[in-house]
Amino acid sequence: MKKVISYFIKFPVAVNIIIMAFIVFGILGSKNMKSSFFPLTDSKNITITLFYPGASPEEMEEGIVLKIEDNLKGVVGIERVTSVSRENTATINVEIETNKDIDVVLADVKNAVDRVPSFPSGMEPPVIA
Repeated sequence: MKKVISYFIKFPVAVNIIIMAFIVFGILGSKNMKSSFFPLTDSKNITITLFYPGASPEEMEEGIVLKIEDNLKGVVGIERVTSVSRENTATINVEIETNKDIDVVLADVKNAVDRVPSFPSGMEPPVIA
């Protein structure tokens, strides 16, 4: 260790060259580094939003949500289905299994919602995203 210190004392230009190399490589490295404030991630959720003006939460659940949930039971690639019913609206959240293609499962979910025999009159079409 003493030899290294004595070498740099004898040759201070070597220290300056090493410091400049660190600075140059640091600048080059920072320019090539990918960074983002909000990184892109694959969403593994599908949301079904339902609007039925004038409906109570019980009407939303019994008349609409349960029918859709029953049709979703046979869809391959779904890990879990949760729903929230409120006045005039309901939201169904479908969580996709990790190794499944979300586009394929999304198409299957849309087909499952379309298989519901009938929705109440006055209900807006389901929004699937």
